[in-house]
Amino acid sequence: MKLASLKQGGRDGTLVVVSRDLQRCRPVPAIARTLQAALDDWEACEPQLRQVYEALNSGALDAQPFDEAACASPLPRAYQWADGSAYINHVELVRKARNAEMPPSFYEDPLMYQGGSDSFIGPRDAVVAAEAWGIDFEAEVTVVTGDVPLGATPAEAAKAIRLVMLVNDVSLRNLIPNELAKGFGFFQSKPASAFSPVAVTPDELGDAWRDAKVHLPLMVHLNGELFGKPNAGVDMTFDFGRLVAHVAKTRELEAGSIIGSGTVSNKQGDLWGSSIAHGGVGYCCLAEVRTYETIEQGKPATPFMRDGDVVRVEMFDEQGRSIFGTIENRVTAIAG
Repeated sequence: MKLASLKQGGRDGTLVVVSRDLQRCRPVPAIARTLQAALDDWEACEPQLRQVYEALNSGALDAQPFDEAACASPLPRAYQWADGSAYINHVELVRKARNAEMPPSFYEDPLMYQGGSDSFIGPRDAVVAAEAWGIDFEAEVTVVTGDVPLGATPAEAAKAIRLVMLVNDVSLRNLIPNELAKGFGFFQSKPASAFSPVAVTPDELGDAWRDAKVHLPLMVHLNGELFGKPNAGVDMTFDFGRLVAHVAKTRELEAGSIIGSGTVSNKQGDLWGSSIAHGGVGYCCLAEVRTYETIEQGKPATPFMRDGDVVRVEMFDEQGRSIFGTIENRVTAIAG
């Protein structure tokens, strides 16, 4: 099943059921006006939404054209947004570039930060920031949970996953060092993220959803050129059951909580062999290629995003069909 939120009807948008081919959609106010309302009463709403989805795909229902540009993030705001760093290759590269040791605990205990979730930007909205801040994209997979009890096991946490999405988790790299030096974590360096137009139930992914991971390439284009295509199911040290359980260790999670994978990253060879141009799978953020450059050449050469740059993030099934729709964000200079 595929769900989206149109930019109408208030801050939380209007819930629509979207056809599998992403061509048509139908509002469902009699079932739930917003995605959060549906998640709050999932046991009652999910079967009704699924009936609409099946009828929509069969052509049995009237529907309106689905416009990805008219979408907010599926949850325009959320009660919880916690982002992990499940791809240890990414962490290893970043720390190696800083000549920092990799603590053994990083292989056993997920890294996680709590992001701002009072508002997200839409999948086609601009990233408004200053070039001097070091604007970077981070292409990731995320899940949305139902209620998760305090102390849930990874298996219990995995069963609470309701939806899967993609995200461009924007980072302002030049602001990060000073914030981390204070010993109190990210804040200004992690502005609003943009999620895919569509959220899908795990069953919609078929065999690609197994072991609480998405086993498909995550496609990233920068200014129209393919920048990365790592497989999200490869080299993921902590699956989504582990990540959700990590958050639930000391607190309950409420329905509508979003948990991110962190930047998707596959283990590769050197800078030459890891790039798309030379047969590698590329990267899901600029910081990663800059770490390769620092390790091998002594300093980074690839610039961060500039005013007017465009990043596109998407994922396709084995038949080449878009699953989540497309995130496409253009950098726009902040006023003043």
